[in-house]
Amino acid sequence: MSIEIHPVRGIPEVVPGDDLAALIVDGLALSAIALQSRDIVVVTHKVVSKAEGRIEPVGDDRGYRELAEREARAILRRRGDLVIAQTEHGFICANAGVDRSNVAEGYAVLLPIDPDRSAHRLRMQLEQVTGIGIAVVVTDTFGRPWRRGVVDVAIGVSGLPAILDLRGQPDAHDRTMSVTEIAVVDEIAAAADLAMGKADTIPVAIVRGLDLTGEGRATDLVRPPAEDLFR
Repeated sequence: MSIEIHPVRGIPEVVPGDDLAALIVDGLALSAIALQSRDIVVVTHKVVSKAEGRIEPVGDDRGYRELAEREARAILRRRGDLVIAQTEHGFICANAGVDRSNVAEGYAVLLPIDPDRSAHRLRMQLEQVTGIGIAVVVTDTFGRPWRRGVVDVAIGVSGLPAILDLRGQPDAHDRTMSVTEIAVVDEIAAAADLAMGKADTIPVAIVRGLDLTGEGRATDLVRPPAEDLFR
């Protein structure tokens, strides 16, 4: 199996009310990419949030911190200006996902209210326009406990499973796997980011070559409290 990742170039700055699906279709044409069946369209949440109007003025640093706390279900840790929060979606991330990068000065971008729904709506729109059966993954950049650096992860998904559950299947030595669950949409998100880049203003990429069937949600990745050994 080989996997291809194609960056979609030419998508302009997204503003509230934009037809994101139409912008992606235009970007595909400019990039000379024809969607194929079972392609995965990976989209950064920034453009999804902007199109949905999830942008707010924050003014100074104090306004930014107040907005992050408003967006948090719970504050888990504080260190200086950094807040580690649980969002209403259940995600654990810095500043409840409120971000001032790649947005006009004095504003911040919030997470979509329901990223799984956003992914599904975008998938339906793209399928209607193109006539091609695809999947959509909406991503954000998260840090990781005990490891430096950030990676892109999935916060919304439509058209493929979020987790590959290999429990009960034999491994290469014919031993039955008992705990192996692969966060496949997070792997897709991180791989796509290699083609998009953090400073290249490429918010969309096409991942091609994976044969994944099923329906999942990014919220499937949120660990239940009973399984949480660290809080």
